[in-house]
Amino acid sequence: MIFRYSFLLMFPLLMIMTITNGTAQTGGLTEVPPQQAGIDPDQLARVDSLIYQAIDDGETPGAVLVVVRDSVVVHRKAYGYMQKEPESLPLSPETIYDLASLTKPLATATAAMKLVQDGYLRLSDPVADFVPEFEHFGGGSEGSGNRPRVLNLLTHTAGIPSYAPVEKLKELYGDQASDSLMTWLSSLPDRPEPGEQMTYSCPSYITLQKVIEDVTGMSLADYTRKKIFGPLGMHNTFYTPDPEFHHKIAPTSYSDEDGVVTGIVHDPLANEIMKGVSGNAGLFSTADDLALFAAMMLNDGAINGTRIFGPATVRAMTSTPDGMESFGRGPGWDLDSSFASNQGDLFGKHTYGHTGYTGTSMVMDADTRTAVILLTNRVYPDDSGSVIDLRAKVSNVVAASVLD
Repeated sequence: MIFRYSFLLMFPLLMIMTITNGTAQTGGLTEVPPQQAGIDPDQLARVDSLIYQAIDDGETPGAVLVVVRDSVVVHRKAYGYMQKEPESLPLSPETIYDLASLTKPLATATAAMKLVQDGYLRLSDPVADFVPEFEHFGGGSEGSGNRPRVLNLLTHTAGIPSYAPVEKLKELYGDQASDSLMTWLSSLPDRPEPGEQMTYSCPSYITLQKVIEDVTGMSLADYTRKKIFGPLGMHNTFYTPDPEFHHKIAPTSYSDEDGVVTGIVHDPLANEIMKGVSGNAGLFSTADDLALFAAMMLNDGAINGTRIFGPATVRAMTSTPDGMESFGRGPGWDLDSSFASNQGDLFGKHTYGHTGYTGTSMVMDADTRTAVILLTNRVYPDDSGSVIDLRAKVSNVVAASVLD
């Protein structure tokens, strides 16, 4: 009784202390005032005018920005609207976005590298060991050195083209287009030799999906939910969202014919060929969930008592493999390629990230342990908006706000 009475007396004081400290729990991470994490709040606040200007210029209906430092959230804000036409709908930090190509590092590369870490796969394994159609890809034969390897798929150096003709695949293979995509890829003539050049490739990551599914006996959606997103507590990260979530999802297109398109992956290959579960696109998530993932990466592969990667795996994913330095890519993440403008100009040489066509972006700087998650649906309503410049400017403002 004495203990209970003492606790009741102390409870209001504990609440006052919590409010005074300004801390709050947000999506698995604690949110604190910027200055508590070594961030200049006045400098960081400059992001507001940048984002509002992009909205006023019609580049995107709205945006959600979350900034993480040392595994705590220092900025979490929604700007603008989920959509402005045919009616305006409010945006919140919990809005779910079509991540587009952020799917590649978050789902596909993470799954592949976890299999490498756990001893089920090697980066040097020939793709043909798991995808028989690749047995003679590039003129290779059993034992030859020029067959594409798992590492080539991860780094976009397999000699696979950047995209695939969706309508042609449907015409050639009909309902079997998903199963026949590997046949089509392996039959293409005049391909670069594996490792010869870097061609950013959506089909490469669909091929990697096939490898993962062959090794695990599970769909990519099931494996990532069971082994990655579920354990991390990323409960708003998934493929093919159930209709019950659609009202929370930022739409990606609008037309008189189709109306507002929400909850269906925007990417044609992922949607029409892979039926929503694809290695190149198809993942939906929130800024809060991505902040949790970023904190895990910046904390050597673990967060909140859950370990996804060992430190060595994180280092491998965020470093250029030997002989591929000029390509500027690690196994999954963009380090310093021509696609890395979202990193801005001020973060250091140990920065990595990725973008998505729909207007999504993640940037992580290992030196300052800072992450920038900027999610937009710039493709809504008619794919005319651009946030390329905005992403770089936001990264610069955040980088300049780090004081130690």
